[in-house]
Amino acid sequence: MLDDSDPTTSSARPERKLAAILAADVAGYSGLMERDEEGTHERLRVLLRNVVRPAVETHRGRIVKTAGDGLIAEFSSAIEAVRCAVELQQAMTERNAAHPEDRRLMFRMGINLGDIMSEDDDIFGDGVNIAARLEALADAGGILISHTVYEHVDRKLPVRFDDQGERVLKHIARPIRVYRVCWEAVPAGPALQPESTQPRLQDKVSIAVLPFTNMSSDPEQGFFGDGLAEDLITDLSKVPGLLVIARNSSFAYAGRSVDIRAIARELGVRYVIEGSVRRASARVRINAQLIDATNGSHLWADRFDRDLADIFTLQDEVVAKIVSALANVLPSARPIARQRTTNLDAYDLFVRGRVLAMQSPEGNRAARPLLEKAIELDPDFAEAYAWLAMTHHFGWLYWGEAVDPHRAQARVTAERAVLLDPQNADAHWILGYVRAYDGDLAGGVAGFQVALRINPNHADVWALLTDLMVFEGRAVEGIDCALKAFRLNPYPPGWYYWVLGWAQYAADRYEDAIETLRQDAARGTGSRRLLAASLAQLGCIEEAREEARLYLAAIPNFSVDYWASGQPFRKDADLQHFIDGYVKAGLPK
Repeated sequence: MLDDSDPTTSSARPERKLAAILAADVAGYSGLMERDEEGTHERLRVLLRNVVRPAVETHRGRIVKTAGDGLIAEFSSAIEAVRCAVELQQAMTERNAAHPEDRRLMFRMGINLGDIMSEDDDIFGDGVNIAARLEALADAGGILISHTVYEHVDRKLPVRFDDQGERVLKHIARPIRVYRVCWEAVPAGPALQPESTQPRLQDKVSIAVLPFTNMSSDPEQGFFGDGLAEDLITDLSKVPGLLVIARNSSFAYAGRSVDIRAIARELGVRYVIEGSVRRASARVRINAQLIDATNGSHLWADRFDRDLADIFTLQDEVVAKIVSALANVLPSARPIARQRTTNLDAYDLFVRGRVLAMQSPEGNRAARPLLEKAIELDPDFAEAYAWLAMTHHFGWLYWGEAVDPHRAQARVTAERAVLLDPQNADAHWILGYVRAYDGDLAGGVAGFQVALRINPNHADVWALLTDLMVFEGRAVEGIDCALKAFRLNPYPPGWYYWVLGWAQYAADRYEDAIETLRQDAARGTGSRRLLAASLAQLGCIEEAREEARLYLAAIPNFSVDYWASGQPFRKDADLQHFIDGYVKAGLPK
């Protein structure tokens, strides 16, 4: 007979049982505490008492433990665990509507069903650890579940489960298949998009196109390979349900030997396309492959040997094959037809001009004759017209060229681009930008909205829409647009920081603006002017005046009145807000 007092007997061992485990914590909790330690702590305490605990109990669960900003709860039913999680996220959305974005408490949640050990009212084991690892992967306001949960809840709840593929979780020996929970009853969060019907970013399958390796002996052919990869990004960006990382970020890996899985983690994507191009005489060879970075498997790979005259037809073929290879996660997606030039010489000039445009004042001016020559070779080349219009608009607006004739030329050229190809996103946003600065702010915003309906993955359009949102008096929406641009373009050009800081200043979030504008990448984009104004509004006059002095050293002819005369703010008070900050910082009136 066994002695019950003996710690080695079965009665003293931890109890094993099957349970659904929900792990949750508050996203960005450290930053919230830094901004308002006592207020954040109290709000979380009230939230746990009045919202979380009652919801868990209603769904026949129990909170096992809370620690700082997180909690672990167990349920006897996977269905009840998911119901509880969705209910809590819905409640959080409603409660957060009353708070500024930088004061919102947003939970990340992970749910796993597995065998766990229970002892002294605590639980532990892989079943718990997997839930915690899923929570760490989840977006703010999101829920991730394991495959074991999915098998028990699929088609039993009024929610959708998006397959995220297999993930390797820390300290978990085997890969875990993960699903994202999506519910229609929950609003899409802050107004990140002009059209509420567009899918949320986190609901999409994600992909990055790496620059094609130039296998030709001529280094100048690198422009050709980059152009093909960039066009592939544009084509895939129009496929519904697909999130495509912007060129600036995926091309950051050019010439680097980096593991595909590491690239995918850094860019936040599941799929990666890589390849090479060799152009010689009248022939071109393209190798391309689509990789699932969760496990390194090749979903599709092919080699194409064609005449250069067939290159544009080949681009459509490559896109179609990639979309077909993704059929299991994008079952309804179809490639979208795109109008292309058929003149190879015009295309070569265009891809060179596109690379130079927006780089610098010198690059912008150098791009113009290349684009003009491309149009001369193909008078119906809509995309070349669009980028030529951009060089004229940015030339007078940002880079010191004369207003006349560039302002008028920008409008005429952008209108021509839209007329030639109504499905060209660049043509619409560039014309929208021109219209906004011509005094038609509503028409400008409408142009951006059309561009984003055509290409919802266009990171630059989201970033530049921030500018127009500020002019409209919708600075908080502008911040959301900028953050979306950063998700699509994790390694952006420096001006992204400028537009984010611009919107943060307009929303009176001066501390956030200062943090943004002090990023090294923001230097050289006019950020010192906004930084000076933000510091001045916080009473840091000495620092503000030093930033203003450094700004004037680079832009000696700046005056507040001249700047203000060209700004299309809808409300005088919003314009005056910037004027006040600049004057306080010591910039010349």
